[in-house]
Amino acid sequence: MRIDVLTLFPELIEPALHAGVLGRAVNNGLMSVSLVNPRDFATDRHRTVDDAPYGGGAGMVMKCEPLCAAVESLIEKNSLRHVVLLTPRGRRLDQALVREMAVWQDMVLICARYEGVDERVSEMLVSDEISIGDYVLSGGETAALVVVEAVSRMLPGVVGNWESVETDSFYDGLLGPPQYTRPPVFRGAAVPEVLLNGDHAAIARFRRREALRVTRTRRPDLLANLDEEMLKRLADTGRKTGIPEEENEP
Repeated sequence: MRIDVLTLFPELIEPALHAGVLGRAVNNGLMSVSLVNPRDFATDRHRTVDDAPYGGGAGMVMKCEPLCAAVESLIEKNSLRHVVLLTPRGRRLDQALVREMAVWQDMVLICARYEGVDERVSEMLVSDEISIGDYVLSGGETAALVVVEAVSRMLPGVVGNWESVETDSFYDGLLGPPQYTRPPVFRGAAVPEVLLNGDHAAIARFRRREALRVTRTRRPDLLANLDEEMLKRLADTGRKTGIPEEENEP
């Protein structure tokens, strides 16, 4: 997969491309991430990329010319099909959307700054608009990293053990189950016995029940996406969790 990120601040993204799972994916050639600065496509001597909004108001707006020139240069060079604007009005990023994006061969991520991007950029070139949540950031660079990291985990070979991906929260619509490691008892709190007995089938059932329980208590809104069989299994766990009533609140 090829990802081009249009950003006025590539230094905010560059370090993350060489660290952790994402760094290994890039270094091993499983995906390529290029950082493109729209300022390089500005034609005036000051390399201007923003201007005051028509109609007045606070702040500045990113200009059409450098952004469009940058995107069009990538389309011409690489026959790109997916141009994504990171914007509060976009489709909310979730695991279903991440799965869709993971099968794309390419994408351009446009990182907005200031008061946003001239609307004509969206009208002329943008194929998808995506939001990572209902809150305000100073720019789209953090959002771009979220998209790149989430999509990278779905690419074959990026995560060494695919089971780690399958047990991630949201992979199958649920939150992940609680996890434990050594010591078996810490300050009087013991690891559930089922995880210590080596019965893999029992462990799988326990983790599934726990995933359903945690989702029910913490994110019940996610259950709307489950089929009837899953809902029945959740109902079967009922209140047999030992969790006080107040802790059942999301």
